[in-house]
Amino acid sequence: MPIYALGSQEPTIASDAYIHPQAVIIGSVTIGSESSVWPCAVLRGDDGEIIVGDRTSIQDGSVLHTTPDLWTRVGDDCVIGHLVHLEGCTVLNKALVGSNSVVLHAAVVGNGALVAASAVVLGGTQIPDGAMAAGIPAKIREGKSSPEMIAMGAASYVERGHRFAKDLRRID
Repeated sequence: MPIYALGSQEPTIASDAYIHPQAVIIGSVTIGSESSVWPCAVLRGDDGEIIVGDRTSIQDGSVLHTTPDLWTRVGDDCVIGHLVHLEGCTVLNKALVGSNSVVLHAAVVGNGALVAASAVVLGGTQIPDGAMAAGIPAKIREGKSSPEMIAMGAASYVERGHRFAKDLRRID
């Protein structure tokens, strides 16, 4: 799997995290226990740091990046869906960012919040705990998240990471 240092910037990855062989991890990236990074995801910590908590999935094709002033942080028990772009933002614990969404500079996705698929969360947006953000640009809907669905998604990716670490083998 391509894991790169960039000068003195080296990734720190928990020993029980699952990183798919086709994911790319570069520079100042920290990945927590039982988290997973899936095919074609790119976490590029060159300008600042990317921190991914425990039991969080970064799914296929997602891109996490930073700015020199704004790190990208993703909490524990989060689901970052397929083709998501996170840039200099914070996603707090037990949140879900749906497939094909974009969350931009200085935005904060609250605890247990949900960003709907294909939403664009503009820079500086604050999504309250338990709220849902949907649309382009994203509009906030208080209390519309689904904590049970997020928890099930996070748990399924923890299990999937264990399965892939044990059973994935290339056959070509």
